[in-house]
Amino acid sequence: MTSLELAAGSTLNDVGSLANDLVGTWRLLSRIDRDASGGPVDELTLGSDPVALLFFDRAGNFAAQFMKRDRSVADAAPLFTGQNNTAAIGGYDAYFGTYEVDETSGDVHTRLVGALSPDHAGATMNRNMNVEDGRLVIRLTTTTADETAVHRTLTWERAG
Repeated sequence: MTSLELAAGSTLNDVGSLANDLVGTWRLLSRIDRDASGGPVDELTLGSDPVALLFFDRAGNFAAQFMKRDRSVADAAPLFTGQNNTAAIGGYDAYFGTYEVDETSGDVHTRLVGALSPDHAGATMNRNMNVEDGRLVIRLTTTTADETAVHRTLTWERAG
């Protein structure tokens, strides 16, 4: 297994690698949640169409921000936290930290240094990522409040 870990103060220059392709600012185009049978799953804390930005830099740092489009009906506190996921508060979620890329599998492990939800600082989240034709596709498995497995696909476009 080939793994690339970036620590503070290091840089990345491996052209054509996933770690290199991730670098930049990304704007969310779509987020699709499906159950094991492929049926749609509603996500209540951020809605099915949140606004989001994602940032990766060459030094191995990342940040993500998600906002429910209509926050007038957002819950003040998180309802639950799914496995391998963070919790939105008031229709908003944000976190930042460092990342490690496994070039062989396409898995990216993000270590949360800070998070809107205090319980998530220090957590590691696992995502499978692929950059193709200027789009970043992120796949992950999480759960609903009743522990139903959810397969989430997020598609992003370059914003900078």
